[in-house]
Amino acid sequence: MNDTYFVTGALGCIGAWVCKHLVERGDRPVVFDVGGDPRRIRDVLGTEGLAKIQFVTGDITDGDATKRAVAACKPRAIIHLAGLQVPFCRQDPALGARVNVLGTIHVFEAALAAGVARICYASSAAVFGPSEDDGTAVPESGSLLPVTHYGVYKQANEGTARIYWLEKKLSSVGLRPLTVYGVGRDQGLTSGPTTAMKAAVLGLPFQIGFSGPTDFHYVADTAAAFVACADGGPAGALLYNLHGDTVDVGEVVRAIEAECPAVKGRITFGGPRIPIPPLLDGSAIAQAYPSLPHTPLVAGIRATIARFRELHTQGRLDRRDLPAS
Repeated sequence: MNDTYFVTGALGCIGAWVCKHLVERGDRPVVFDVGGDPRRIRDVLGTEGLAKIQFVTGDITDGDATKRAVAACKPRAIIHLAGLQVPFCRQDPALGARVNVLGTIHVFEAALAAGVARICYASSAAVFGPSEDDGTAVPESGSLLPVTHYGVYKQANEGTARIYWLEKKLSSVGLRPLTVYGVGRDQGLTSGPTTAMKAAVLGLPFQIGFSGPTDFHYVADTAAAFVACADGGPAGALLYNLHGDTVDVGEVVRAIEAECPAVKGRITFGGPRIPIPPLLDGSAIAQAYPSLPHTPLVAGIRATIARFRELHTQGRLDRRDLPAS
């Protein structure tokens, strides 16, 4: 396709896979980030793929720098993934608000200034409050009662997107994933299952820090959804839940053990349930974008473990998310 996409937060997990998706179909990601380690992109795309990405150093909390970067690359669309995760917003709420809320406003302003017609941004299922876990799938219109600063900031961003449509006719799509897993998912509230897969490859014990069911979404599918929504769709300020497979974390442990029998009994889980409804209604995005992929949980776990094994064999498996031995 040879189109240019402006991607924020590409050094994170979903961003790395968005870059992989774009590069593999012939597009050019322009990555805007404060700088740091591109290891996640390298882990999913390889060194050769990494070389096809343009990196621009900048901070989305700097509105002028964001505007200059967007104007310079003239992108077809913006995929906005930059943000601080739940633990970091809890530790420093003011910084979390600057990055997650003010940064999002800067991205929308930059799009307006450069004439970019469409933004796809990362919201989160964290905008919802705790549920009764009665088996009911929560639609986009469910009650928004977030219990973290992170969830509040994401809710604010959804409001920001709505106002930019009402006042400026800037179209956007906000996606609400819950527990994304796969290579590169090594930080945040729901990263434990992926770290457990890495630990299993290394033959190490690991305890996932939550229990109960949650909605698991394979990161390659997550990235494909962001790219598809950036490519086009209805005008407006759209919001979609992302639904994968809702299962108990114990089922994930059993799937890991099936792939790595040597660690049976050494991958455990415990702690409170995630205070977000475990079953998201993903029918709206499935209807709007019927070609989106869905990787079954067992297949996604198998693919993740296989890639971790490859990285381990190459001596490149990052261990920073594992407990110090």
